Order: sequence, then structure tokens, then C-alpha cells
Amino acid sequence: MNSNTTVALIDDHTLIRNALKELINQFEDFAVTIDAANGQDFIAQLKVQPAPHIALVDINMPILDGFATTAFLTQNYPQIKVLALTVNDDDESIIKMLRAGAVGYLLKDTEPAQLKTALYEVNKNGFYHTELVNNVLVKSLKQRPMPVSKPLFGLQRREEDFLKWCCTELTYKEIADRMCVSPRTIDGYRDALFEKLRIKSRVGLALFSLRNGIVNL
Repeated sequence: MNSNTTVALIDDHTLIRNALKELINQFEDFAVTIDAANGQDFIAQLKVQPAPHIALVDINMPILDGFATTAFLTQNYPQIKVLALTVNDDDESIIKMLRAGAVGYLLKDTEPAQLKTALYEVNKNGFYHTELVNNVLVKSLKQRPMPVSKPLFGLQRREEDFLKWCCTELTYKEIADRMCVSPRTIDGYRDALFEKLRIKSRVGLALFSLRNGIVNL
């Protein structure tokens, strides 16, 4: 891990930013280098300061909210990993932030230990998914898969089919039955996609499918 992983705080509540800054600066290997009252303020600071590794972004902010801020960062600063930190616990907000490019979603009543874990996981693996996010994804991705018009990322047709089934509640064994292959073959598809897409979990595969139009909500 980098000895100095930098973090930005984007929240319109000054007291929350100050408290988070004090807390995160106590975490080993992390330092808050930017704090901003909204997305526009953050983007302005990015023009004169080095981009942080991680941005903790609230959703409900004036001028430029968390959705728009995350979408802008994903497009223009893809190296910044966005971790949502908000009071919004509804499915629509979670899915909208993930589709905008957030790599994790935390609620503001999160314990400090979980925030610390989330920062370490995002820095190490590129994402952090709580049980809340997992449940929302499973519930939302149960709809019929949407076919893609052409292969993505060099995917084989059977790999695309497997990705679609991953976005359901079926177990790997049940997916094998639906695809008329052995469980060992399914394990092969999964492991190959993990390596090809640099993803480490089924939730990660589901997010990849969502963001790239393999399934549609």
C-alpha cells in the first residue's frame, strides 16, 4: 500500500468534513489533502492541486450534487476512486451512484472501523461493497438480461451469457444447469473473467455487466 494515500472530502456540512478529516488523518497510510463544500468546489481545487487517490462524496449537495460530481470524475479523472458517503439508503440512489462510477457506497452512520476498512479495500482492490449494496444489486439485477450488440473487452459469447446469469440470484451450480455445462466449466468462466477483467468477486462481475450494458436496469 502507498505510504501516503490521499483522500478528498466532498460534503456541504463543514462540521462533518472537519470530523472526517480528523478521523481519517488518524488512519495509518491515509491523509486528507482536499475538502470541498460541493462538486464544483472540488473540481475547481483539482485544477490547482494534485488529484487524490480516493474521494469521499456526499450525494445531497448544492450547485453540483454527488451524482453529477461522480459522473464528471469518472469521465475526466478516472484515476480517482469515488466512495459515496451519504444518508441516502434508497435503492435508486445506490444504483445511480454505482452507474455514475462510484466504487463503493457507505452510509453516514457507518462505524469508524468500517470506514477504515472501506478506504483500505478501495485503495487495495479498487472497490468496497457493503451488504447493503450487495442486496440492492441482487434485487435490481434479477430482470431479464439485455443483449449486447457486439462483444465487449474481447469477451466470448459464453462468457457474456455467464455474466448475465451472474446478475441473478442463481448459485453457480444452478447457472451451470441453465447453461447445460458442468460446474467445473462455470468455475473456468468465472476465473477467466476475474483475470481478464481484473475483478475479484461476483458483485464486481455484476457491476461490470451493469456499467457496460450487458444487463439493463
